[in-house]
Amino acid sequence: MNTYADTSVFFSLYATDANSPKADVWRRGNPEALPFTALHRLELRNAFGLAVFQGRLTAQEVQAAWLEVENDLAAGHLIPRGGLWHRTLREAESLAMTHTPIVGSRTLDILHVAAAKLLGVPEFCSFDIRQTAVAARIGLKVAVP
Repeated sequence: MNTYADTSVFFSLYATDANSPKADVWRRGNPEALPFTALHRLELRNAFGLAVFQGRLTAQEVQAAWLEVENDLAAGHLIPRGGLWHRTLREAESLAMTHTPIVGSRTLDILHVAAAKLLGVPEFCSFDIRQTAVAARIGLKVAVP
């Protein structure tokens, strides 16, 4: 695994939104397995639920999208990465103290960058400009679909 994709990328890959065409092109060019953390699982479930609440997706579309996630996990396209929570929170706190006053990051942004750092991947992929700024500041190669 060389790339960490944040939940915005996963949402665009598994559901249809304005960034889906870019995410699809990026994924075709980057077919390697991606880490999938407990944070991804929670945030993606919540993003799907929020999209239903906002009328952007139906419950059936979410069910189909989640089945694709589960199929990709079973096929090894997504690799579950557990056991990071405590270390990720500690790393995120350190990143927040150093980078948030400069970049203006949100907590979830920092958590994803911390998880990528702890997983040791050299590349970080996101649609979020503040998140990619922090990733670049800690030496990760940034990929924007």
